[in-house]
Amino acid sequence: MGKSRTKRFKRPQFSPTGDCQAEAAAANGTEPEEDDGPAAELLEKLQHPSAEVRECACAGLALLLDPSLAVRETAAGALRNLSACGGFEVCDDMVTKDIMTPLVAVLKECSTGLDSNEMSPQEKKDQNRNSIENIANEAVNVLWNICECSSRAVSIFNKEGCLEIILKYLSRFSTNVDLAISVAYCLQTVTEDNPELLKSFSAPALHVLESAMLSPVNSMEYILLKTLVAGTIWNLKDIIPSKSQAEIINAILKILSEVLEMDAGKTVIQMKEAETQRIKTAAETEDTLQNVNGDDLIEDDEMEEIPHRRKVRRKAFVSDLLPPTDKELRETIALLTAQQTALEIIVNMCCSEDPADDEWEELSSSDESDAFMENSLSECGGQLLSPLCLSHEVHTALTSYLIPQKIFEKTAFPNSTAVDMCSRSPSWKPLIRKMSTIQCRALVCLQSLVSLLDVDHLGGPAALQTLAQHLSQLLFSQPDFAKHVDFLEAISSALRALLQTVASKNIPQCMTPGQLLTLCRAGIHSSNVGVRVNVVSILGITGSVLAKEDGTLDNLKTIGCFLLEVATKDPSLVVAGEALDALFDVFADGKEAERASVQIKLLSALKEFQPVFKMKIRKEGRAKYSPDQLCVLDNVKMNLRRFVAYQETVEKKLTT
Repeated sequence: MGKSRTKRFKRPQFSPTGDCQAEAAAANGTEPEEDDGPAAELLEKLQHPSAEVRECACAGLALLLDPSLAVRETAAGALRNLSACGGFEVCDDMVTKDIMTPLVAVLKECSTGLDSNEMSPQEKKDQNRNSIENIANEAVNVLWNICECSSRAVSIFNKEGCLEIILKYLSRFSTNVDLAISVAYCLQTVTEDNPELLKSFSAPALHVLESAMLSPVNSMEYILLKTLVAGTIWNLKDIIPSKSQAEIINAILKILSEVLEMDAGKTVIQMKEAETQRIKTAAETEDTLQNVNGDDLIEDDEMEEIPHRRKVRRKAFVSDLLPPTDKELRETIALLTAQQTALEIIVNMCCSEDPADDEWEELSSSDESDAFMENSLSECGGQLLSPLCLSHEVHTALTSYLIPQKIFEKTAFPNSTAVDMCSRSPSWKPLIRKMSTIQCRALVCLQSLVSLLDVDHLGGPAALQTLAQHLSQLLFSQPDFAKHVDFLEAISSALRALLQTVASKNIPQCMTPGQLLTLCRAGIHSSNVGVRVNVVSILGITGSVLAKEDGTLDNLKTIGCFLLEVATKDPSLVVAGEALDALFDVFADGKEAERASVQIKLLSALKEFQPVFKMKIRKEGRAKYSPDQLCVLDNVKMNLRRFVAYQETVEKKLTT
């Protein structure tokens, strides 16, 4: 069975349904925009189902260059929400309607405006700078969202010199960390797989990144900033001189290590308690002042007609205070996002430079069935997928900073007290999902490291057995684990990689065939193809180990029947191919395997399915799968023919 492959992480797009403003805001740790006036109308028209209305609304993109700073800011905010919620189709449509021209223009004007404000009187400077920086922040977020979805937008980014503009914004990280974080997100996106842009990075540009990454400030917002910049610098590794590679990689992983070392659960608890205490103190102070003055803090005849919530917001605005929950919540979201980002960077470090389609889990031919599958890759011109591999510098830094141990700790379920506290507060409730996402990312990270590192660097055979027990406890402590698709995909991926490593090193298995069958029977009904591929592979690994032992006939028959049913009935050729591959592994060799194959009538079942499989590849292949995927499926088809021939000799031997 080939090594399990880890997909690279990209920023997820928000659903086009539901409250897209709230979703966008939650992801970025900000409050939803209040879209009033012309910008709200623009947003509504740009989302209209009628193409003519959307076409007309595109003229409103000129609002980005409106003389009023307030209108610009609101328009940019509306476009930010639209680009975050609309996904690939909407973003691509925005590029088609030439959103990039006014967007680049406003970014340039904001940059110039910030420079000109350096010589303005203090009061005017503060007022204008806040407005300009807010517009810049919204515009950078629009740019980031669009570049995430559109290669044409990235191309325009390269040609229009946007790198220089946003690096200037990043250089202001000491005075506006929010803007710097937005820029860092954007940079992490546009520097990935963009060799043309890499040529534009000069020594001063790299110095800006280095200064931000090595900032001595350790607030949670800065931790997020430094993590994002570390991810950007990793994307630039190809242009870093070889003599500096080890130093840079060491600096990156030092930051990631420090991020992962923090206890997110305890931080959530501490910050929520701090928020509660601060709100209580503020309320007591306000009551005292009201008793002293006998009147409201702000006398305003119109105030009485304003609903209570709006009244509180106006007081906060006048006193220039953030909303009550803002400070602690923002800091906590920043830490959780930094940890998730750190784990994603590590996963990407472990991936091949030429990742396959995210929706395709590899279908590699069996490594243990060479007796009847020699030269099985000849049709595809060699190895289909690059193996996972680590450079010496990355390997050294990962182990020296104890990254595997820290990732292992993050695979635990979120702190129950923190979850309970968040569940009782509407504004904190979304953090429960973020904590669960960190666990899933850690499990995917674990998969990568188990596949890549030597057993000794993972703590030895005993540590792998402990890890297997840990994964088993995580899995079976959740009676409804099959309902949590992200968790199930992540833990099945980690378990698959662990079982592969354990089997290849002849380390005794810690999970019983019965436990694994329970997982597989639940997972095979998942709508997620990745989950189904994982559980099929897990059974293939388990069966190939059992085939070498005595007294395993019944388990082999059960596994064989399960895999045969999946191969012949699963609607996905990806899963069917993996099931066939697993059958090749399980029944490749061994007396018990030979007996089991005859008793479950494997040969006749495969002979009957062989033409069906060929027809499905011919009928569905070109419409649903890429050339590389078709090559893998053709390879499985060829191996099936050889395996049938091999099984004919087995059956003849046992029946004569």
